[in-house]
Amino acid sequence: MEQPNLDYINQLSGDNEEFKNKLIGILKKELPLEIAGYKSDLLTDDLALASQSVHKIKHKVSILGLEKSYYIASTYENNLKLNSFDLKDEFENILKIMQEYVDSL
Repeated sequence: MEQPNLDYINQLSGDNEEFKNKLIGILKKELPLEIAGYKSDLLTDDLALASQSVHKIKHKVSILGLEKSYYIASTYENNLKLNSFDLKDEFENILKIMQEYVDSL
């Protein structure tokens, strides 16, 4: 499985460490909240909201350089709109990998 990285953030920030650290701070703050929101949506069986949560999270998937995982997240988002849980396990594995990586920053 592909691993998260800071390549995109490094590209965006160039040599500006302050900007880079600000972007990382946003990831550290928002990712756990968005994951919690997604899980809450599933607990209440609100698949429309869950798909919206996946939509928000998939942007962070992209920011962390997970190209194949972005495709999985996008497909899972559409699956939820169709009341399907296909790719749920794969998506939640991506969430775990992302959260562990962001926690390590």
